[in-house]
Amino acid sequence: MSCVTVRVQAEAFDVTHETALLLRGREDVGGVGAFTGIVRGGGGLVALELEHYPGMTESMMRQIAESACTRFGLTGCTIIHRVGRLEVGMPIVLVLCAAAHRKAALDGTEFMMDWLKTSAPFWKREEFSNGRSEWVQPRAQDDAATARWGTLGT
Repeated sequence: MSCVTVRVQAEAFDVTHETALLLRGREDVGGVGAFTGIVRGGGGLVALELEHYPGMTESMMRQIAESACTRFGLTGCTIIHRVGRLEVGMPIVLVLCAAAHRKAALDGTEFMMDWLKTSAPFWKREEFSNGRSEWVQPRAQDDAATARWGTLGT
């Protein structure tokens, strides 16, 4: 059984359903780390428009997830990232990490989110209530969060 489920989709996801799929037939799981990212508002932001490079994006997401499985001994993980136009308050990303123990599940979740923020090829354009739009630029604090993990493969 593969450790990894990766999807890029426009449709909303159901956390309960995805968790049930991750756990189906497993008796070796003692905990699931979960993160659901939500489009955050403020400063007049009304929506994000997300684009990706099909194939390349999923490949990088799979690499991140497989690295987390190896590094933290995960028994399974799921990453779902949405694309298209997402309004403030809508879910944008789901990361689930199943492991025998809580620490591995939580660390795996944090590791995957840090790497997704900096390495998965998504492009985000912010739309504001005054009609202005701009591309989201990389942030130093995201790079610093990822750097603490070392290289992706270790």
